[in-house]
Amino acid sequence: LVTAFAARYREEAVRVGNQTVADMLAWIPANAPRTLLEALQFLRLLHYAMWCNGNYHNTLGRIDQFLYPYYRHDVDAGLLTKDEALEQLEEFFISCNRDSDLYIGIQQGDNGQTIVLGGSNADGSDAYNELSELCLLASRDLCLIDPKVNLRVHKNTPLSVYELATTLTKKGLGFPQYTNDEIVVPALLHWGYDRADAYNYTLAACWEILVPGYMDLVNWDSLNFLKSVQDACEQLPKCETYEAFAALVQKNIAAQAETLMAGTKNVYKEPSPLVSLMCPDCLEQMRDISAPGKYNNYGFHGDGLATAADSMAAIRKYVYDEKTFTPAQMLDMLHADFKGYEREQNMLRYEGPKFGNDDDFVDSIAVQLLDWYADALEGKKNDRGGCFRAGTASAMYYIWHSKEAPASPDGRSAHEALPCNYSPSLFARCEGPISIIKSFAKPHLTRVANGGPLTIELSDTMFRNDDAIRKCAMFVKSYMDLGGHQMQINAVNRERLLDAQKHPENYRNLIVRVWGWSGYFVELNEVYQNHIIKRTEMIL
Repeated sequence: LVTAFAARYREEAVRVGNQTVADMLAWIPANAPRTLLEALQFLRLLHYAMWCNGNYHNTLGRIDQFLYPYYRHDVDAGLLTKDEALEQLEEFFISCNRDSDLYIGIQQGDNGQTIVLGGSNADGSDAYNELSELCLLASRDLCLIDPKVNLRVHKNTPLSVYELATTLTKKGLGFPQYTNDEIVVPALLHWGYDRADAYNYTLAACWEILVPGYMDLVNWDSLNFLKSVQDACEQLPKCETYEAFAALVQKNIAAQAETLMAGTKNVYKEPSPLVSLMCPDCLEQMRDISAPGKYNNYGFHGDGLATAADSMAAIRKYVYDEKTFTPAQMLDMLHADFKGYEREQNMLRYEGPKFGNDDDFVDSIAVQLLDWYADALEGKKNDRGGCFRAGTASAMYYIWHSKEAPASPDGRSAHEALPCNYSPSLFARCEGPISIIKSFAKPHLTRVANGGPLTIELSDTMFRNDDAIRKCAMFVKSYMDLGGHQMQINAVNRERLLDAQKHPENYRNLIVRVWGWSGYFVELNEVYQNHIIKRTEMIL
C-alpha cells in the first residue's frame, strides 16, 4: 500500500515536471535508499503514511544516527557538500510544517514530530556528529515549530554543543530540550531494558523516554501530588505531629498510584501491520504490535510537585514548628479560600519556604515526595508483565488538575494555576535560576525518569551577545552536571506576549514552549497563553 501511495506521488511529480522526485519515487520505497536525499524522502513518506494509517505520535527519533551513513557516503563520494546537505535537511524540516494539520484535534505543534540528536554510545563515546550539528543549524535558520529538537547530553558533551543549542533558544523556539544520559540510561537499565536499547533511547512527542522499535505506553496518566497533600489536610486537626501528617500524604500517594496502575488493566491497542514492520520483536515473532512484546512498560506523570512541597513545608513551619496557626486554623483558612485571611495568605505565598531557593527545609520534602511516588510503583507489574515508570512531567494535567483544586497551604487560591512540569510555583519568589537548578537537582531523578523537564523562562534580553550565549550554555550544563535529568527553556518577553494577545495579527510567527512542545503563541487557547505569561522571567 505504501508503494502504491508513493506511485501516486510519482505520477504527480511527472505531471508537474519534477524529474528528481519522480526518479526517487521510482526507486523508493520499494528499494532501500542510496543517498541522503532518498533517505529523507523515504522517511517523510513513511511518517506521512503512518499518520494516514491512524498511527500518530510516532516520532522521527535519532535521525542524526540512522541518516548519518547516507550523509557520510554522499560527502565522502563527492556527491554532496556540507552546505548542500544542510539545504536538504531544511527542505525536509519545511515539509514537516506543511501537512501537520492532518493530526486533528490538537494545538498546532503538538503533533509528535520530534527529533533526537547526540547522546553517548554504550562504549562511552560521543554520538554527536556532523549531521547533529547540521540539524541544529537547519532548525535555527528556519525558525519553525517542526520538528521539535531534543538534545541528548552526557558528562563528556563539550560546552560548544550547548552554545550552539543555545542559539536556538535565543531565537525563541523553546527548544532544544535537553536530556541527560547520565540519569536516563541508568534508569532504563533499572527498569529492565537491555544495555543496547538503553543507550539507543529516544523521546516521545514531548519528553517521555522511549526505546525505538518497542511499544511502551509512556503517557498514561498523572499522579496529582497536590491532591495527596490536600486530602491529608482534611485530617490535619487529628495529626499531633508533622510526621503524622506526612505519613498521611505518603499513604495518599500510594493509594493514588494503586488507582493509576489499576487503570491500565485490559488495555486495548489498535493493531497496526505498518508499525509492526518496524519493530524487531514483531518481525522475529510474527506478531502484531498490539500484542504484548519485549518490555510492555507503562509511564505516569507527576504534576503539582512544587505546590505540594511548598504546602507541606508551610504546614511544617507554621503549624508544627513555629505554631503560628493551629491545625484547625489552617484548615479553616483553606476552607474559606483565604477570604478574610488575606494577610495570612500573603505571608504563606511570599514569605513561606519555596522549592527552588536551594533551601533543604523544603527541598528535602520534594525529594521525599518523589521517593514516595517511586516507592509506590517499585516492583509492581502490569498485566502485560511490564513495569510502571514514574515521571516528573505535567503534560496538560497542570491545567486540568488546577481547575478542581481548592486552596492550598502554600497560599495558593482555589483553582489558581499549578506550575508546568518540573518547575517552581508560579508565585514563588526564587533567588534566581542558579538556586532553582540546585534545588531541582536534589531529588533521586533516576527513580522518576519517565520524563518531565525542569521548565524555566528566561528574559530574552539575556541573549544579547556571545558572552550571554555562553553563560546560558554553562547554566544548562551546570544543571546536567549537578544530576538534572531534563531541561527546557523559554526565551520570553512579557510585554511582547501581552501585546500579541491584543494584536495577534502582528505576531503570527511568535513561538513559545507550551508544556512539552512548541507552538505559535497566537494559535494557543487563551488558558495556555495566560499560563505562559504568568511564568516568571529570570535573568542569569
